[in-house]
Amino acid sequence: MIRVLLFDIDGTLIRTGGAGVKAFEKTFETEFNAPDATWKVKFAGRTDTSLVRECFCNGRIEPVARNFQRFFDTYVFWLHYLLAETAGNACPGVHELFGDLRQSDNPPLIGLLTGNIRLGAEIKLRHFDLWGIFEMGAFGDDHEDRNRLADIARERSGLMLDRKVPGDEVLVIGDTPMDVRCAEAIGAKSLAVCTGGATRGELERCRPTLLVNDLTEVTVEELCGL
Repeated sequence: MIRVLLFDIDGTLIRTGGAGVKAFEKTFETEFNAPDATWKVKFAGRTDTSLVRECFCNGRIEPVARNFQRFFDTYVFWLHYLLAETAGNACPGVHELFGDLRQSDNPPLIGLLTGNIRLGAEIKLRHFDLWGIFEMGAFGDDHEDRNRLADIARERSGLMLDRKVPGDEVLVIGDTPMDVRCAEAIGAKSLAVCTGGATRGELERCRPTLLVNDLTEVTVEELCGL
């Protein structure tokens, strides 16, 4: 039985209208005078830290701690500003699913497994009135490796439940093959949704435990019974 739900953010819970990518672009332009640093960078399913490192390489910027700090201090400013300027929305079924989870007699622990840095995740989810739902999480500033984040999230869920949580009690919910691989890395189950960064065919080839078009197609009972 599933006791922990770990949600990705972008393309799974929300669509920001490109605010996150635009915030990256504006940060490199205004803080580092490197407007082309994000050119050809693929954002879907990545951690913010790994994305910044790749952009540093593109822009010939030294990948040292002070530059990462400079980037993220400016990035969160632009992210907050651009979210208010772009058309975004919660993905279909998200608010309804969380409403059903709140009314469940024995709800699972609800957490995040995201490549966003923690403050970036909070800014995005607060904008769509979703932040307060989550009890724990693992974020892009916890580790650069997305698969390692899965293990961190599982460990943190165990601390909250006061016991070791086996992988088969965890369900990772995301929109890219990287999310499915995260689940596999800790022996967890996976729910792939076709609302974001990958086609249905790409997700099918990863063989997730369950594949749906969006979260309107699943119930709390189905998720917890996987």
